[in-house]
Formats: sequence, structure tokens, C-alpha cells
Amino acid sequence: MANELHFEKPLTELRAKIEELRKFTEEKGIDFTDEIVKLERKAAELEQTIYGELTPWQKVQIARHADRPTTLDYIRGMCTDFIEMHGDRTFGDDPALVGGIAKLDGIPVTVLGHQKGRDTKENIYRRFGMPEPEGYRKALRLMKQAEKFGRPVICFIDTPGAYPGVAAEERGQSEAIARNLIEMAGLSVPIVCVVTGEGGSGGALALGVGDRIFMLEHAVYSVISPEGAAALLWKDASQAQRAAETMRITAQDLARFGIADGIIEEPMGGAQKDPDFTIAKVREKVVAAIRELLEVPVDELVEARYRKYKAIGRFHEEVADKAALNSDVVESEKVI
Repeated sequence: MANELHFEKPLTELRAKIEELRKFTEEKGIDFTDEIVKLERKAAELEQTIYGELTPWQKVQIARHADRPTTLDYIRGMCTDFIEMHGDRTFGDDPALVGGIAKLDGIPVTVLGHQKGRDTKENIYRRFGMPEPEGYRKALRLMKQAEKFGRPVICFIDTPGAYPGVAAEERGQSEAIARNLIEMAGLSVPIVCVVTGEGGSGGALALGVGDRIFMLEHAVYSVISPEGAAALLWKDASQAQRAAETMRITAQDLARFGIADGIIEEPMGGAQKDPDFTIAKVREKVVAAIRELLEVPVDELVEARYRKYKAIGRFHEEVADKAALNSDVVESEKVI
């Protein structure tokens, strides 16, 4: 099976055996119905076991799956009258970040997002969804245009991170990301962000300052990739699985920390198994959020956004009682 993940192999082999029996039944006229039913029952149980107990690293693999819906898939599946816009009016256009205007449930909106490719050739063209500065400046241009005309902004996030090339740094990669953070914080229109796959570092955060942040069930969002974290912590990128276990990067972790405002259901096995189902679920969530936010006065909208991000950073610290060496540990809450 194309793009099969390693941990899915037992299930794929079992399904292949079922198809083999069905084909044999049709060709030879021998009835294997009972055997097929038993194997189908076993496949359903195995599927539940595999996908019901996914580890953080397995979720990372699903989030990176080449067949997951892309930003353009979501736009075309959710919106009507989409007109793509190009260029940052400074340097050029960036195919790793797409955007334009459209209608969502009859509401004029501006839609933006990281765009990955379907094959090697397209991924090279789109740099695997890693924007350069002009991509973020294009996004900012479209967001400021949305503010001018009172259109809500929808951001689809799916990137390993901003493009790390020398030319990108020379053209102000860090400044472009920082500028987006500043401008999005004060934008006077509703902003809804959806992490659809991999939310990587500042490259993701540059589209991630929103009034609502939703994550797909198997999406991840982190300050650095597991490979990068492993290379920094243990000088060994092959320890990525170990890093993923400790980084708390899954949608469930982010929702528990109050960073994600909601988790959007995926079909069994991930969004790539049933893109239409996933797109419909995302559309439902985004439409409801936009209609809710459009009812909020602008000053309250911006103030609530400020409070939302100011509250992020709470953690618990274990502090030993210095009065006694063997005393109980006291837990205190800190805010950064």
C-alpha cells in the first residue's frame, strides 16, 4: 500500500489477505464467507487497537502523511468563489504559502495556509510547505486587506517550519515572522486558525495568532521538531521518538494546556483515510467559530485575543521544602 506507515503494516497485510480470499471466491467459486467474516472482525479489532492507542511519535507520522488534505483541498472543499492571490509586493511570490479571498457559508473571508506537495516534484516546488519571507509577507498583505474590508481570516497551519535557507535569512525571515505576530495580535477582524497536520516552530506561529485555534485529532504543534529537539538535547536526531514522548506536542496535550481551543475529529487512521469527512468536520467548526466571533465588538475581540495569549505559559513547579530534607514536595503555580 502506497504511503503505508510502519505501524500500519499488520493491518494492511490482514486486509490484503481478506481481498485475496474475496478474489479467490469470485474466480474459483469456493465459498470462504465464514473465513472472510472472521478476518474482517479481526481487522476491525486490530484497527481499534492500533489507532486507539497511538503514541505521540505515531501521531507525528500521521500528521506528516503525504496523503493528508492540503490547504488548497480544504479551501476548495469548504469555500466557494475562491480567488487565489500572489506576491508580497516586495520581492515575489511564494508557492509554499497560498492565500486569497472566498466565501464560506455565504460569508466573505480571506483564507491562508501552508501548502505541501503531493509528490517529490511538487514538494520541491513548494519547499515541503516551508515558506520564505515573501510567503509570510504575502500572508500579512492579505490579512491587512481583510482588515480593510472587514473579512474574517482563516489560517490553515501545516509546516515543518520556516524555510532555513541562507537567502531566506538574508531577506529577513525572522523579521517577517515577528511582524506577522505583531500585526495579527491587533488585527480588527476575527481570526480562526486550524492546525491540520504539522505545526512547526515559528513557521507555524506566523499564522497562529488567532481568536480560536483548532487542531485536528492527530495534528501536532511544537516549538521544534522531534528530530531537532533530539539533536539539541542528546546530540542524536535518531532519538526523535523519545523526544516526541516528552515534548507534549499532540492535539490532546495542547487542548489540556489551554493553547488549542478545540480538537476536530478525524476518521479512523487519520484525515488521509477520508478527506471529505475531515474537510466537512473542519468546515463545521470554522463556520460556527466565525459566526460567533462576528458578533463580538472589535475592541472586545482584540482584548480577548490579548488575554488569551497572555494566559499561555502556566506551568507547575515542584519546590522542595527547605525546612526539612525529607519533607513533602509543595506544588506552586507559576506564570511566564
